[in-house]
Amino acid sequence: MSIQEIRLFGDPVLLTPAAEVIDFDKELRKLVADLTDTMLDAPGAGLAAPQIGVPLRVFTWNVDDVLGHLINPILTLGQELQDGEEGCLSFPELRYETPRAFKAVAKGFNMFGEPVIVEGTEFLARALQHETDHLDGILFIDRLTPEDRKLAMKEIRESEWFDLQTDSGNTPVIKQSPHSLFGRNT
Repeated sequence: MSIQEIRLFGDPVLLTPAAEVIDFDKELRKLVADLTDTMLDAPGAGLAAPQIGVPLRVFTWNVDDVLGHLINPILTLGQELQDGEEGCLSFPELRYETPRAFKAVAKGFNMFGEPVIVEGTEFLARALQHETDHLDGILFIDRLTPEDRKLAMKEIRESEWFDLQTDSGNTPVIKQSPHSLFGRNT
């Protein structure tokens, strides 16, 4: 188990849909441990494998002092919406109001390949949606209103970490989410 470097906005791995996990083996259990250690060290409420450069459908969360992980998640979202501030470890210090579904049910597997169902409302629902988005190559800024996205991009361009990213040759790209911007299933 070790703490990994968190990839920042501009890294292409964050925009690439992750591959399904096929092998539930020792390497997968190490990945879950690395994600958990890195998330807790950051600290964050969730962390997806692409955020540490691993393009697999795996994420961890830490909500209300409950740690969890999910592999190959499939989400079902409730119709009721919630507003709330959201941030991301791949966007240091950036926080914006981001609409999400109030309730989410995630079906997937644990690190041993056993089926898991996680039901959450409010903050857990937000974390499940945010981390599943990462696995689909969708960033939380994709879910912002056009006005807020413009403000977020200005804030990103003015940040110290963004200068470091662009100096290293990573050119950020914003793609429009193929999903409803307001967190509902369509």
